[in-house]
Amino acid sequence: WDFVQIQANYVEWEHEDNGRSGKYLYEELAKRNIPVVIMEPLLGGRLSKVPDHVVSLFKQRKPENSVASWAFRYIGSKPQVLTVLSGMTYMEHLEDNVRTYSPLEPLTEEEQQWLEGKTATLIKSYPTIDCNDCKYCMPCPYGLDIPAIFVHYNKCVNTGNVPESQQAEDYQKARRAFLVGYDRSVPKLRQANHCIQCRECVSHCPQQIDIPRELQRVDEFVEKLKQGTL
Repeated sequence: WDFVQIQANYVEWEHEDNGRSGKYLYEELAKRNIPVVIMEPLLGGRLSKVPDHVVSLFKQRKPENSVASWAFRYIGSKPQVLTVLSGMTYMEHLEDNVRTYSPLEPLTEEEQQWLEGKTATLIKSYPTIDCNDCKYCMPCPYGLDIPAIFVHYNKCVNTGNVPESQQAEDYQKARRAFLVGYDRSVPKLRQANHCIQCRECVSHCPQQIDIPRELQRVDEFVEKLKQGTL
């Protein structure tokens, strides 16, 4: 084998299905001294567009570095990695990648653990919904304001106003901010709990979002906040 291409990034480095874990695949190839080519270092772009409260953590450490550069440095720091694939749309993406790898500043052990641990957990806890508020899904035959629901949820995720659990220090403040903001942004009769899963909206979404599933996820989260069972 000249090389093997695998998917790996700091969010999926550890995976409950060990056969799909980036760590497992990488270590098996390293044992055999096979060069590794990495795809999806940014997890489909998600790791370049993380919530604002996660961005602030990156900026506290290295204000001059882009969010994406952390993901590229993470995977580029693995000694068996030969090449890291990057889908670049704009010149600034190319320039940022050149800065990151010319020369590469490998992550410290502490930085790697921070990305795999706290940072990955924050990103996975409450993923944003890929809605760009285009409103092609509207009108909903049952009166839901689908874009407004998703915009409010994403705004709260991006500003850190999504309570993680009742044990969190700012739980009550975040809980109130989410619920009060939800009622202000979306009239009660147009909220997610009125979705009947008819799926009329799905074919109209250019982002190919499974809208009923995401509405159900938001509604279940809202109910847990209301009942205090999060």
